[in-house]
Amino acid sequence: MADSKLKTALITGASRGIGRGIAIVLAREGYDVAITYAREKEKAEEVAHYIENEYRRRCFVYQASLENPDVPEKMVKDAIGDLGRLDVLVNNAGLSSRDEVLTMDKDRLDYLLSLNFKAPLLAIKATARHMVKNGIKGNIVNITSTRGIRAYPNDFIYGATKAALARATESIALELSTYGIRVNCVAPGATAIRDEANEFYTYLGNKIPMNRMGTPEDIGNAVAWLVSDKATYITGVVLRVDGGLILPGMPEERNAQRIYEGWGRLKKVDLSDEV
Repeated sequence: MADSKLKTALITGASRGIGRGIAIVLAREGYDVAITYAREKEKAEEVAHYIENEYRRRCFVYQASLENPDVPEKMVKDAIGDLGRLDVLVNNAGLSSRDEVLTMDKDRLDYLLSLNFKAPLLAIKATARHMVKNGIKGNIVNITSTRGIRAYPNDFIYGATKAALARATESIALELSTYGIRVNCVAPGATAIRDEANEFYTYLGNKIPMNRMGTPEDIGNAVAWLVSDKATYITGVVLRVDGGLILPGMPEERNAQRIYEGWGRLKKVDLSDEV
């Protein structure tokens, strides 16, 4: 699939789930990769060993607490040092969250804004400067979410960070087009990030028009296509990979036992004990 000459990639948050799927697909397509993790060192190393043994590609592993504003630039420099150059950046790391506006914690708000929005922008800056200085017509892919497109209850922080990243992508795509650098988003829908089946995966998969949950490989395939020569005329877009989840007319379930608006179960907040 990836028929371009761009063969090095940095993928953040790749110890498991979607990031792992992206790293594996890009390695399968011939990329040497660098991946980051926040806390799950062993899982990240397992990903690296799999890539090195299965695809004979190099895979470097870094711990990166990306909510720290000094970390994204260092991460990019480390990847460039190990890989030799950087052709593709995939900003995948982030934290999903369900929050209620009436009980919002300001420290959690700051943390989510730093990790989900500020960190990708700082990584883009460092990567883009490397690409421009070295004449690399590379690719940057931001992993957003359909939750940044469609509103759900208790999703005003996470959904907003993903919407903001998508909007930022459009402006950055315009700026970097001058240098031949493409910047796009992939917006996953409901994606099965755990191997084991569970009730919610079964329930939601049956609701999705394509009649299944998405997989990390689905997202990886979309990223690999976007950074390939088959997509050289595409920049500034949000590619939804959701099996039709948020198409108009997607049915909702409402009954006495399970009250859903989209995915989130609604409940009232009890403020009676507050002064």
